[in-house]
Amino acid sequence: MGDSVSLFVMGGWSDDEANFYKGWGGDWAIWGGGSWRFSEKAAFNVQINYDDADNFGAVANVEYELVNNFVITPEVAYSDNFDEDDADEWGGYLRFQMNWGS
Repeated sequence: MGDSVSLFVMGGWSDDEANFYKGWGGDWAIWGGGSWRFSEKAAFNVQINYDDADNFGAVANVEYELVNNFVITPEVAYSDNFDEDDADEWGGYLRFQMNWGS
């Protein structure tokens, strides 16, 4: 099952600043990303986003199934607002997931 790729692009628009469902700055936002399964045990995932208020974000991770039903996922994230000085931020996490009954 190696070498499978999936991609997505989506956008949002709202002219209501107080909308509960609108989590972006400005009137519009766009997201894009994808996943590349490069082996039976591992996949690389990435997502980027940008909005009308010049907010940018990028996230990447690798899902790796160490043993049957036990997945380790290290992830790194970056965000910035291109209108503000020194607004960039880095973050990340390391996830351990065990699935029972599969």
